[in-house]
Amino acid sequence: MMPVRRYLLVVPLLVGCGKGNFNDRKPSAEAVMTYPLESKVTTLDPGKVQDVGMADVLGNVFEGLVMYDGANDIAPRLAERWETKDEGRTFVFHLRTAKFQDGSPFTADDVRRSWERSLGKTLASSVAADYLGAIVGVAEFASGKATSVSGLKVIDDHTLSVTLDKPRPYFLGNLTYPCAYVVGKAVKPDEIKMSAEAVGTGPFRFGRVEGDTQVELKAFEGYWGGKPKLARVVRPVVTDPATRVNGYRNGDYDLINLSIGDLSTVRADPKLKSQLRLEPRPSIYYFLLNQKAYAPFRDVRVRRAFALALDREKLVNELLPGETVANGLVAPGVPGYQKDYKGLEPDMKAARDLLAQAGYPGGKGLPSIELAYRAGRPDARLACEAAATAWRKELNAPVAPKALEWGAMLARRNQDRLQMGYMSWVADYLDPQNFLSLLMTTKSKLNHDGFSSAEFDRLCAQADVDSDRQRRLGLYQKAERIAVESAARLPLFFENAPLLVSPRLKSVRTNLFGLMPQTATEIAG
Repeated sequence: MMPVRRYLLVVPLLVGCGKGNFNDRKPSAEAVMTYPLESKVTTLDPGKVQDVGMADVLGNVFEGLVMYDGANDIAPRLAERWETKDEGRTFVFHLRTAKFQDGSPFTADDVRRSWERSLGKTLASSVAADYLGAIVGVAEFASGKATSVSGLKVIDDHTLSVTLDKPRPYFLGNLTYPCAYVVGKAVKPDEIKMSAEAVGTGPFRFGRVEGDTQVELKAFEGYWGGKPKLARVVRPVVTDPATRVNGYRNGDYDLINLSIGDLSTVRADPKLKSQLRLEPRPSIYYFLLNQKAYAPFRDVRVRRAFALALDREKLVNELLPGETVANGLVAPGVPGYQKDYKGLEPDMKAARDLLAQAGYPGGKGLPSIELAYRAGRPDARLACEAAATAWRKELNAPVAPKALEWGAMLARRNQDRLQMGYMSWVADYLDPQNFLSLLMTTKSKLNHDGFSSAEFDRLCAQADVDSDRQRRLGLYQKAERIAVESAARLPLFFENAPLLVSPRLKSVRTNLFGLMPQTATEIAG
């Protein structure tokens, strides 16, 4: 994103109306919260979104049946309650009374229609099958053999039955992802590109949207949870980290995300340092080693050599202060996190020996390697330059960092054309399945590493359906160690997100995923 919590390339949007600045900070009786988006608008459609910024925006406009609350537990949202049957294969959701922002009533059939829309060929969501694909009948629906998803049964206007192909202990977590949000009755099957078309049940509706510059949200007075205390939320697009800090210092913004490079400046500022928050996120930054695009990485000895030749602790502590060195792949806050696991610790001699055993003594014969990172991110540039220097020094490996525009980088990643990449993954839901089975099993569409291990696949498949919590976590831990020790990808750090939060904001709710919908936020008088 969730990372989007995952990430999406930028697409053209026919959004909103009118030009001009609607982020007017002049004194007003209206309660307005302003905080920047770090990238241009990617999509207005919950079935398509994969980036963290727009997922945050859309989470205020649309809702799903469940959500993560402030204690990081699954909590009711459009579903008031639910029960399971058939040893966990069937969920029966009892829905609350609510209405859409156009005034139409919310019903169980809207959930069925919205999920089938996300899964349909017209929308062509790249993520819906990953999160809703366990529902019986999805494969037949996706292939055109069925006109509806047989596992979705509307019992009455306020009751929905969902049957899965097998028990999935993480399924409620799947439903927190935006592709499971419910869209209004008038929303068409193709992608939402006009803000007026984006109708949900959430606490805010879209106001003016200008995809390259700003997004405005307006409070929905008919929200089932009560009208928000904010009248508007304004999200100007500010891609430069220094500009965000200066704007916050000048009072233009109420909250900003900081880059790691800004921390020293903020901590030295008597005023700003008291407004600094470091918030843990269930996310990992890592180096992608793509076996599909760089043939030497198909040899586990080469991958392990790169892992052993990198002193992650030194790199993180010197260049990325405040972050937590990652030795594994499952982030803190996620059940099954292995706090004491050491992973592959640096060993320069062993690294050189492995490379020689693989047929590349002293790096001789290694083709050049492009290490891609996101342009405009100083911390990414520093990390990649330091890693490339270490690999050239210890292995004589011809690694060259290269900045790529984010959309271009993700397009190449999604096409499996990145040789190496400085990447991140933010959990969609708090379960190790989201870090392991979903991303790294052999047949996963999201496996851009080219990693394949029969034992890893077996352990994940067993854990994915095991109803015994401790046993399934143990299986995932074994699988994680196989991936780490095979150097399937190289973990670097777990994120502690630095934020600046203005004292004028009150009751800002957060959880491990960041800001929660702005239902309680208010402006100090």
